[in-house]
Amino acid sequence: MRTLRILAFFVLVLGVGHASRAESGVEEQARTVVHMLEYVGVDYPAFVKNGQVLDTAEYAEQLEFAKQSIAILEALPKVDQAPDLLAHAHKLQERILAKADGTEITALANALRQEVIMAYNVAVAPRKAPDLAGAAALYTAHCASCHGATGHGDGPQAASLEPAPRNFHDAEAMSVRSPFGLYNTITLGVNGTSMTPFTGLTEEERWALAFHVADLRVPADELRRGEALWKNGVGKEDFPNLTAVVTTTPEDAAKKGGADLAAVLAWLTAHPEALGNSGPSPLNLTRERLAQTLDAYKAGQNEEARRLSISAYLEGFELIESALDNVDAPLRKQTEREMMALRAQISQKAPVDSVAAGIGRINVLLERATDKLSGDGLSWTAAFFSSLIILLREGLEAILVLAAIIAFVLKTGRRDALPYIHAGWIAALGLGVATWLIARYVISISGANRELTEGVTALLAGAMLLYVGWWLHNKSNARAWQRFVKDKVGAALGKKTLWALAGISFLAVYRELFEIILFYETLFSQAGPASSQAVLAGIGAAALLLVVIGGAILKYSVRLPIGPFFAVTGWMLALMAVVFAGNGVAALQEAGVFDATFVRFISLPVLGIHPTVQGLVTQACVLALVLGVVLWGRMRMARVAAQ
Repeated sequence: MRTLRILAFFVLVLGVGHASRAESGVEEQARTVVHMLEYVGVDYPAFVKNGQVLDTAEYAEQLEFAKQSIAILEALPKVDQAPDLLAHAHKLQERILAKADGTEITALANALRQEVIMAYNVAVAPRKAPDLAGAAALYTAHCASCHGATGHGDGPQAASLEPAPRNFHDAEAMSVRSPFGLYNTITLGVNGTSMTPFTGLTEEERWALAFHVADLRVPADELRRGEALWKNGVGKEDFPNLTAVVTTTPEDAAKKGGADLAAVLAWLTAHPEALGNSGPSPLNLTRERLAQTLDAYKAGQNEEARRLSISAYLEGFELIESALDNVDAPLRKQTEREMMALRAQISQKAPVDSVAAGIGRINVLLERATDKLSGDGLSWTAAFFSSLIILLREGLEAILVLAAIIAFVLKTGRRDALPYIHAGWIAALGLGVATWLIARYVISISGANRELTEGVTALLAGAMLLYVGWWLHNKSNARAWQRFVKDKVGAALGKKTLWALAGISFLAVYRELFEIILFYETLFSQAGPASSQAVLAGIGAAALLLVVIGGAILKYSVRLPIGPFFAVTGWMLALMAVVFAGNGVAALQEAGVFDATFVRFISLPVLGIHPTVQGLVTQACVLALVLGVVLWGRMRMARVAAQ
C-alpha cells in the first residue's frame, strides 16, 4: 500500500501536467473561436452595407466563421455559461444571414468574443512584456515579402496573392485590430488565404511581431505625444497591465478617451516594458475575480461563482500573503478568513445581498493591503526578511524530517540506508527545478492545482510519517531493540522500510519546494530590480539557518541513548504527521475540495493548526490514532516483558 501511495503521488503530479495540457487544448479551441469572432467583427462591415453583400466570397467566409464558432462551442467542455454562449452564437449567425447592419454584427461578435474569453479563461496577454528590439528583423524575415518593407501591403509577392495582403497603414482597418487579434492571426493564420500559421516562431516572437505591426502606421510625433501623456498620468487607470493593452483596439481607446487615450495606447504598444509584467497585480486580479464572482452569482451561476471566488484567492491574494505578513499579519489573516467565508456563503446559497456585502468587506481589506504594500518596490529590509521567512518557514518542516531520518540511520549504524534518503530529496530537488521551468516557460500552474498537489502530498507524507513513527516507537524498548537486532542480523532494515524513508524524504522536500518556487516568483516581481539582491541574500541566510538547525538536530539526537532516541524521534515524526494533516486539509480547502467551517480557535500554521472544523477534526483523529497506537504498543511490550 505504501508503494501504491507513492505511485499515486506521481500519478497526481503527472495528472496535473496532463490536465494542464488538456486545459491548454481547450484554450486553443476557445482561442480559435475568439480569433474568428474578431475577424467577423472587423471584416463584416466592409463587405455588407445597407443589407447588400458587396463581396460574395467574403460574406460566405463570415457565415462560415459564425458556423464554425457554433460547432467548436458545442464541442468544448460545458461550462455554466455554455447555454448563453451558444444562444449568442446562433443569434450572430442569424443576424449575418439576415445581412444585418455592420455595427450590430460588430457589437454582437465583440460581446461574444469577450464572453468566450471569460468562460474559458483564454490567455489574452503575453507572460511578460515583449522584447521589441528584434521585432523589425522578424518582420523583415517573415512578413515583408507579402506586406511590404513598410507594411503597405506591397511586398514582392503581393501582386500574385488573392486576397491581397493587409495594408497595415489602412487606418480604418487597423483601428479595429487589437494586438491580441494580430497575435491570433500570426499564430493561427487565416483559412483560404496565403496567411499561414507561424508555428515556427516562439510565443514571444509572435507577440513581438503583433506589437510591432500594430504600431507601423503611427507617426513618431504621435508616439512622443503618447509618452508625454502617459508620464503625466493619462491612461494609468485605463491600462493598468498588458492585458488591457492587448485587448483594446485604437477605436475602443478613442471612443473612451479621445485622441489622447489612443495616443497613449499607441505608445504603450511600442513600449510595453513600461507596464512590466503581463497580468494584473495579484491584488488587482483578486478584485477582478471578485467582481466576476458577484456577476456570476447574480446570474444564478453558483458553481461558476464559487470557482471564481476560489481563483480570486489562489491566483491573486495568496501570492502576496508572505509580503503582507511582514507588514500586517492580522490583516492577512482577516482577509484570508473573509475570502473563505465568502466561498461558504456561495456554497450555502446565501442571499445575493449577503454575498455582495461579503465581497464589499473583502475589497475594503484589499485596499488596506494595497496601502501597506504600496511603493515602487519592497524596501531592501522588507525584501530580505520576506525572502528569509519564506524559505525558513517552508524549509523547516522538511529539514526536521530529513534530520530525524538521517540521525536514525546513523544511530542504528545503517549507513547503507543513506542512499535511499539522499535519492529521495535529490529527486525532489530535480522535480522542483522541472516544476519551476514548467511553471515559468511551458504552462501556467493554476492555484487550484498548486494547492491540490500540496494538500495531497502533505496527507501522503503524514501517513508515511505515522508508519515510520510507529515502527520507531516499537523499537524504543531496549528488549524489543535487542530482539530486532538479533532477528535482522542479515537483512536489518526491510526494503519496504527503506523505500518508505526515501518516500518521506521526497515528499517532505518536494511539497515545500513546490510552494517556495511560486512564492519566490512573486517576491522577485514585488521587490523590483533595486531589492532583488536582498531576496537572494534572504535565501542565502535562510539556507544557512536551515543547515545549522539540521546539523544541531543531527548532532544532539545521535548522542541520545537508543531507547530515548527512538522514543523522541517517533514522537517528533508523529507530531509532524499531525502538522502535515492540518496543513494538507487547509491546502485542499483553499483549492475548493473541502468547505471551511470556521470556529473560534487559535491559528498556528507552523503546527498545522487552522481554526476550521474540518482541519481540527482531522488533526484530532490523527492524534487519537497516534495515542491509540502508543497505548497498544505499551500493552504489547508489557505482555512481551511478562513472558
